[in-house]
Amino acid sequence: MPAVIAENDLSKWADQTGVLYHFPKRYKEILVQGTEVLYYKGKLKNKAFAALRLSSAPHYFGLARIGRVYADKNSKRGDLFASIEDFRQFESAIPIKLEGEYLEQIPSNLKNNYWRNGVRSIDQTVFDRISSNAVLTPSQADDFSQVDGTEDFETVIVGTEGKKSTYYGVRYERCPKLRRQAIAIHGPLCKACDFDFEKAYGEHAKGFIHVHHVKPISEFEEEQVVDPVTDLVPLCANCHAIVHRKPQQLLSVEQLKGLLNGRWVFDDLT
Repeated sequence: MPAVIAENDLSKWADQTGVLYHFPKRYKEILVQGTEVLYYKGKLKNKAFAALRLSSAPHYFGLARIGRVYADKNSKRGDLFASIEDFRQFESAIPIKLEGEYLEQIPSNLKNNYWRNGVRSIDQTVFDRISSNAVLTPSQADDFSQVDGTEDFETVIVGTEGKKSTYYGVRYERCPKLRRQAIAIHGPLCKACDFDFEKAYGEHAKGFIHVHHVKPISEFEEEQVVDPVTDLVPLCANCHAIVHRKPQQLLSVEQLKGLLNGRWVFDDLT
């Protein structure tokens, strides 16, 4: 059954639209993998957020599908979060009322507090009615811009032009959405040495960590599906550099842990 998910301008969760969505455990039976959802925003309460919205009035602004759902390890209340798939934003806001009638069906027993629910089940007819009034923005691929130049340990080519040396870097496209999902799933601590950037550098470094591809992107012969659960691992800058120090002798995270704990010698890595 489809659902509506509310996105607040101010939230205790640092979610990004179309990437992740946190929610209380009472909604776990509604937001299961594969659920079609409509994104909703309530009335604008702080004008500072006006430019980030399609309307200051309550409205629907996009549709998507719930991906895998995970327990929020930082929550003491059993909160969960879901990865979001196939998000499409509307070109303009869809109001909650058309021709004086609500597009959602409000049960009589929830008449006074229906809109307080952050997640609301709706039937397919309601989902189709709302989405049929929307004009979707052109489908765009994820932003594959390089997230952090310090994470690029791939092949480089050096050429010359006359007496000047020109550097050409072979860039491999990375998806920031996958990076954010991997950090949400695994946490921002280094999986090899447990280094915590926030603990070391304070608020300025909160949430920062490199994300290592178990299989180097340079080995991809074409675009491949990357699973943030199994294919991506958070590593600190030092550990990430050591993993890639010798491209023909790429270390696994377990081997890296062994080096740190003195259980491996060079011969073990050949």
